Amino acid sequence: MRLDIFLKLSRLCPRRSVAQQLCDAGFVFLNGRPAKPAQVVKTEDQIVIRTRGVETVVRVLRVPEAHNVSRREARDLVELISRTDKSEPER
Repeated sequence: MRLDIFLKLSRLCPRRSVAQQLCDAGFVFLNGRPAKPAQVVKTEDQIVIRTRGVETVVRVLRVPEAHNVSRREARDLVELISRTDKSEPER
């Protein structure tokens, strides 16, 4: 499944167009490398998304067969590894 579609289905991005823009701008990384929207996502891949000072790191648990996923199913697609807010000053 394409990365931009997966980001939308897993609810990591609100729309596919937003996922595409983030990828094109270099804010999405797949397994440590800058990702393109059309890259294929597989189980156990690591996705890093950087937006507005927040860095979210997730691991892909399951790639859905269909392009329709319920909210409950969307939670089971990824495992949150870390979420850091870089806009807060360090103490």
